[in-house]
Amino acid sequence: MTPHADPAPDAVRFPDSFTWGAASSAYQIEGAAAEEGKGPSVWDEYCRLPGAIWESQSGHAACDHYHRFRADVALMQSMGLHAYRFSISWPRVMPEGEGRVNEKGLAFYDALVDALLAAGVKPWVTLFHWDFPLALHHKGHWMNRDSVRWFADYTRVIVDRLSDRVAHWMTLNEPQCYIGGGPEGSRLAPGFMPTLAERLLMVHHTLMAHGQAVQVIRERAKLTPSVGWAPVGVSPIPADDRPESLSAARQYCFSIPGRHLWNNAWYSDPVCLGAYPEEGLRLYASDAPTPQPGDMQLIHQPLDFYGINIYNGIPITAGPDGKPVVAPRAVGHAKTAFHWPVEPDSLRWGPRFHFERYRIPVCVTENGLSAMDWVSMDGKVHDPQRIDFTRRYLLALRQAMNDGADIRAYFHWSIMDNFEWLEGYKQRFGLIHVDYTTQQRTLKDSAHWYASVIRSHGAALAENPFAGRH
Repeated sequence: MTPHADPAPDAVRFPDSFTWGAASSAYQIEGAAAEEGKGPSVWDEYCRLPGAIWESQSGHAACDHYHRFRADVALMQSMGLHAYRFSISWPRVMPEGEGRVNEKGLAFYDALVDALLAAGVKPWVTLFHWDFPLALHHKGHWMNRDSVRWFADYTRVIVDRLSDRVAHWMTLNEPQCYIGGGPEGSRLAPGFMPTLAERLLMVHHTLMAHGQAVQVIRERAKLTPSVGWAPVGVSPIPADDRPESLSAARQYCFSIPGRHLWNNAWYSDPVCLGAYPEEGLRLYASDAPTPQPGDMQLIHQPLDFYGINIYNGIPITAGPDGKPVVAPRAVGHAKTAFHWPVEPDSLRWGPRFHFERYRIPVCVTENGLSAMDWVSMDGKVHDPQRIDFTRRYLLALRQAMNDGADIRAYFHWSIMDNFEWLEGYKQRFGLIHVDYTTQQRTLKDSAHWYASVIRSHGAALAENPFAGRH
């Protein structure tokens, strides 16, 4: 990657109103998987499947955040976080997914919200981050149209309990992932493999559930709500400086590149524009669901912000006919420990393209990397790659704002090392190191550096964090 000259502090300073945060999800950090009335989720079940998870690991204990949340919130406060994005475990609150409410589960989130507010950290709540109740999976999962009602009822319980203190809400996290949108048609927790038609039906119901949840939040919230969602941001980037490559990347961003579900438009056009894209209807043909009267109106609810999760990008150039072509990456291009490409410009073009198309303020709800982190002999965790990665990406995000995109927030993924789904505990994404044997927390160098970025409203991005090192 080519080095760049350090910019002037004033040029990279973010607005004072910009929200700086970090994120997590319930199953990845809470642990206490079968304590105090919590019901099983599809991920509790999936982790029992032989060979499903790296080294047969699970989120059963995870980071034990359920018992250690007060100390974790104190670490967030020490970093100066403005906000913390976390998810609610649906089966912790409603063990069967519907009907009976588990008061002890609700009390946990009550206490977490109170601790955050006392620490000066705003809670941003995600209602669903993949841990679908196992009992409802056995009733058809998202393929059952009743899932719209199930999710609305669950949303009502959470909003009634927390909305006197919580103002920021996200309905769903990354439907492209939990519906297995990749070209390979990935297996879904707890181990089933839907057809394309079944996946498309799941998308339709999950989008309806999103719309119904938005209605519930707006009808019942005690504080004026700010409502969004957090899909994957498939982020094409121009492979070169030619105007036609920029045009091709913008076109690719909202294309349907194949008979799979790894794209932006099939999810976001219905939510933000009120209709499925014509290209997708032609490509999916008879596999696409037939909406019932009122479905699309339900999906298309006004949003206050568009959350977007971006980790890397897809280099795009224009073919001879001007159409998008995926360009090869340079030999030996930078990769994270997860072998994901390092593409800082994805945080310039992804948010910008989405803002230009949907005209909704954008919040970056996830961005970060897995790195090879451990506690050094001096008792500290030195993670220069995370600092360099985040600095590059944030400078690109600032450029998107300079380009005219309305971007309101940035949440680093993740606040701490955690259970990384199929990868178990192999991948470390955290600003805080977790020793899973002792549950000892250690602020990494990146956490201290990120705190300086927050204190300076981004002006610290102008400073070379490695100046003077050899």
